[in-house]
Amino acid sequence: MSKIIDVMAEIPVTSVQIDAMVVSKIIKHGREASFGTGSLLGLDFDGTMEISNCFPLPAFPEEEDKAAKSAAQANYQKRMIGYLREVQGDEYIVGFYQTTSVPLRQSLVELQAFDHERLRHGGIVIIHDPLQAARGIASFKAYRLTPQFMAAHKQKKFNAQSLIEHRITFSSIFEELPIRIHTSALASAFLQMCAEPSPPTTLQTYAAKSAMTIPTPYISLPPDFSHLDLGMPSTMTRSIEHVIEGLDNYRTEENNVAYLSRQIAREKAKADTYVSSRKEENTRRIAQGLPPLPEDDVSRMFKIPPEPSRLESMLLLGQVDASAKHLEESTSTGLVRIFAGQAPV
Repeated sequence: MSKIIDVMAEIPVTSVQIDAMVVSKIIKHGREASFGTGSLLGLDFDGTMEISNCFPLPAFPEEEDKAAKSAAQANYQKRMIGYLREVQGDEYIVGFYQTTSVPLRQSLVELQAFDHERLRHGGIVIIHDPLQAARGIASFKAYRLTPQFMAAHKQKKFNAQSLIEHRITFSSIFEELPIRIHTSALASAFLQMCAEPSPPTTLQTYAAKSAMTIPTPYISLPPDFSHLDLGMPSTMTRSIEHVIEGLDNYRTEENNVAYLSRQIAREKAKADTYVSSRKEENTRRIAQGLPPLPEDDVSRMFKIPPEPSRLESMLLLGQVDASAKHLEESTSTGLVRIFAGQAPV
């Protein structure tokens, strides 16, 4: 059955298919930089977002101006799309990817919210963890923003009342989509050929006979012993550092929110005191037969700051939760390997 091309974007995307070449490019980018961003190219067919190509975006230092960085990345993206169009490659941007060990960054949410307005189906974001890749685990997750978060984002309100009305928590900001990796038949045949041992050549046989040894078969892909690596000290250290850092950032953010809340409470108390005193004075003046004083605009007299946003605090809680889950998974796997290694044969 042929796939349906959704021209009007009416079929919702329920899964993501990533080409093996895209997986290789993202892993390579994660090895070169601990944090990186790139664009995803592809098209959606019958409810499946098929990602067939990608390219990394240039990185800039943190102290660089945000507007200048965005403009430079936009120009680079435009040039890359022009080059792909010249060679008749996929040129439709369907989202972006990030290589990071700390998900739920505010920059990630802002970039995805921006793409939600201009890309088909709101765009897809792929998160790759380079720390997991270093341990031999290809960690890829696909996300998209939920409708309730986008409703709050359109109102530009993330105070406590807005979060309660839209029922937003750190676990309901993104919706995870299932991922399937597609490998071409030619690539599968090549990997299978590399994995199977080949007989020794004539030169290897003569060399082995002269050295009085037995010729061994040649394997293009040597065996990987990364699964035997316990990886407990380094993995636990990084995960605990991420948890502690997230808790410290969350405490700092909560202190800032508490300070702003106290300021708001003080200004509101001043405004309420002024309104109540003006009402009492007008009551006395009316009783004395005098005209009441005009009621001044309280918002002009007292600068009451808006309620602080709780988005950053919520994202920091999500980072702590993700780091704690990663710590649980890595330590549980490491403990099983330790007990298996200590078990008698």
